[in-house]
Amino acid sequence: MALTVVGSIAFDSVRTPFGERERMLGGSAVHFALAASFFTDVGMVGPVGDDFGAEHLAVLSAHGIVTDDIEHVAGGKTFFWRGHYDHDMNVAHTDETQLNVFAEFEPKLSRRSRESQVLFLGNIQPELQRDVRRQSSASFAALDSMNLWIETTRESLIAAIGEIECLMLNDAELRMLTEQPNLVHAARATMELGPEVVVAKRGEYGAVLFSDDGSFAIPGLLLEDVRDPTGAGDSFAGGFLGYLDAVRIAGGHDDRALRQAMAYGSVMASFNVEDFGTERVSSLTEAEIADRLSAFKRLTHFEEAPIVRSAQRPHHVPTSGPGHG
Repeated sequence: MALTVVGSIAFDSVRTPFGERERMLGGSAVHFALAASFFTDVGMVGPVGDDFGAEHLAVLSAHGIVTDDIEHVAGGKTFFWRGHYDHDMNVAHTDETQLNVFAEFEPKLSRRSRESQVLFLGNIQPELQRDVRRQSSASFAALDSMNLWIETTRESLIAAIGEIECLMLNDAELRMLTEQPNLVHAARATMELGPEVVVAKRGEYGAVLFSDDGSFAIPGLLLEDVRDPTGAGDSFAGGFLGYLDAVRIAGGHDDRALRQAMAYGSVMASFNVEDFGTERVSSLTEAEIADRLSAFKRLTHFEEAPIVRSAQRPHHVPTSGPGHG
C-alpha cells in the first residue's frame, strides 16, 4: 500500500461565527494526508519555508506520514491563507493569499512517490498536475481543482483531466466546467473527457459518485457542532482514496468498494468540520471512525416495504337540502 499526495502545505488564519485561529497548520496536502493516514501509508510532496518548524512536522510524523518529499526552501515563507465564513458555512471568503514558496513550486517526486500506486493531485495549477502525473507510475490518479483554474487555464485543466482516473470537484465547478446546468449531465460530460470516476462534492449536503456502474449519493452527516469547514473537501478525498488504496483497488474500480470509500470520505470530512484546522482529525481514534461510519449507515438505512392501500371509503356526495344551494 502506498499513496502520494501533491499539494499545498500552508498556514491558515480562519474566522467563523464560532471562533477564530491564527496561523494554524493547513493546506490541501496536510488535510488529505492526515485523513488518509488512518487507512494506508501516505507520502506528501509540497514546499515550505523557514517558518515551518519541527513542531509542524511532528503533527504529520505522529500519524506515520512520510515527509521526505517536503521541500524546504531556505529563506522562504510557507504559503499563507486568511479567510472567513459567515453563517453559510458552504461559502469561504478569501481575505488574503500569500503564495510565498508555492509561487515557484516545481514538484519533484522521489522514487517512493513515483512508484505509489495511488496519487492525489491537490488543487494546484493544472500544468503542475500534468507534470506530476508524467512523473508518476500510479495506476489510479485523482485530481481536485477549483473555479480559478476553470476560468483562467481551462484547456490545460481539461488536458489534465484527460490524464487521470478520478475527478473530484464540487457540484458548482462541474457545472461550470461542462456548461451543463444539470449535475447528472455535467458528470457524464466530464467522464467523456477521460476519468472513469467523477465525485461531485456538495458541502454539507454530502457527495455524489458517478461511474460506468451508475451513480451513488451519500448525505452529509447531521452534526450539532460545525466550527470550521476549511479542508473538508481534502479530508473527504483523503478518506476516499485512503480506503481505496487500503483495499487495493488501484488499477481499476469496483462499485462496492467505491461506495464504501464514499462513506469513509464523508466520515473524515464530518470530523474535520467539528474543530478548527487539523485539531479534530489529528486527535481521532479508529474507534471514533468506526462509530461515525455506523452513524452514517443508520442515517441512510431503510427497509423495503410494499405499498399497502387502505380500503377505499365510499365517497360522501352532498345532497340538496338546508344549507345547500
